[in-house]
Amino acid sequence: MRNQQLFIPEKIGSIDLKNRIVMAPMTRCRAIKNVPNELMVEYYKQRSSAGLIITEGTSPSLNGLGYARIPGIFKQRQVSGWKEITKAVHKNGGKIVVQLMHSGRISHPLNMPEGSEILAPSAVKADGQMWTDLKELQDFVVPKEMSLQDIIHAKTEYVCAAENALFAGFDGVELHGANGYLLEEFLSPISNIRTDEYGGSIENRCRFVIEVVTAVAEAIGKDKTGIRLSPYGVASDMPHYPEIDDTYDYLSKELNKIGIAYIHLVDHSAMGAPPVPMEIKKTIRKNFRNALILCGGYNQESAEVAIASGLADLVAFGRPFINNPDLVERFKNDWPLSQNLNADLFYTADEKGYTDYPRYTP
Repeated sequence: MRNQQLFIPEKIGSIDLKNRIVMAPMTRCRAIKNVPNELMVEYYKQRSSAGLIITEGTSPSLNGLGYARIPGIFKQRQVSGWKEITKAVHKNGGKIVVQLMHSGRISHPLNMPEGSEILAPSAVKADGQMWTDLKELQDFVVPKEMSLQDIIHAKTEYVCAAENALFAGFDGVELHGANGYLLEEFLSPISNIRTDEYGGSIENRCRFVIEVVTAVAEAIGKDKTGIRLSPYGVASDMPHYPEIDDTYDYLSKELNKIGIAYIHLVDHSAMGAPPVPMEIKKTIRKNFRNALILCGGYNQESAEVAIASGLADLVAFGRPFINNPDLVERFKNDWPLSQNLNADLFYTADEKGYTDYPRYTP
């Protein structure tokens, strides 16, 4: 079964892909002053043999810039920076979508620009700490509970960012509904304790996500819109709750009605998190008729099995793409993968551990 599935061209929505290998979104913190730069052009260009690249989490607004040195796509300079990246990827025959990530309560004032606010569905503080360049690790803070006006405004920001993505030359947009950021914060009854139409019942807790997805799909085309989900994920202080299965059963059915291009399902068990039960993966696969991307701890063999079994249409690889910029070629030619991976350099500011990993020399 080796080398049979991953190299078959695929189409998701209106995006034609040369293979089924996806580069997963990975925060790398190289966007000085939140603007994509030449170093990032080189990083994405090196990895453009992937069928699809999903960018690192990119903020749709000032209020979403929770982490140090993450890019945005809400200012002209940012759009211009991304344009150079999409141009380089397309020149090598690759396709690239931007992941829109509003960090919500996963933020700290020292990382936030002037005039911004740390917003969340409810004023519920996340346990844990966040890196700041000024004072290193700092505790999360209590976010401001979003008013109905804040909710309307945030939806508008997502739409504007998605439209900016098309101006920047992206092939589509992935909404980050996973890992404990703003969209997932609305889904969970632990981070969302609202008593209005955006809280309480499963339908109410899913409302904001569905409204954002609908608005973005109407603005740029459902065939260019995807979403990342992490049921049973615990990243960014997202404890499990009894209604998880019912929540994602309902949400996946609603996403299918909208008809977006894909769902990207992430499982962090390879990094020590609890495994995502196979049943919820099968439920989403059954409910959602368009493409399903699976991500989390896959190697070439297990990816082939996932696609051949019908559970996935494409498989995303994260860390292997960091130190193997030519991962696709290594898979195709049965070349060994590099084991030289320096985790201390994942989130630093320069080229070390970013663009200096070599390609394989036969």
